[in-house]
Amino acid sequence: MEKVTAGRDAMGDFAPKFAQLNDDVLFGEVWSREEQLSPRDRSLITVSALMASGILDNSLLHHIQRAKANGVTQAEMTEALTQLAFYAGWPKAWAALRMAKEVYEDQ
Repeated sequence: MEKVTAGRDAMGDFAPKFAQLNDDVLFGEVWSREEQLSPRDRSLITVSALMASGILDNSLLHHIQRAKANGVTQAEMTEALTQLAFYAGWPKAWAALRMAKEVYEDQ
């Protein structure tokens, strides 16, 4: 697993402890537990949680990109977001599918 510095890059000067927890704990410790759950599965769970929570900004976009990099196919992503539409909300699914379309059209 590659070392993540997004927290330090974006928030290091403003919120150094938050940045450290983001990079070292969330991405350094939790995401690296690949024996317990694959990065691919973690990506699907994370995209689902963000969309269901209404986090429809760059965080979701980043995690859709990460999901693609972790091996989630376009068909799997669209199927997951379609399933979520019925549980999390149709407008949220529209927004997430638009993002996913952008990400996967770059193939």
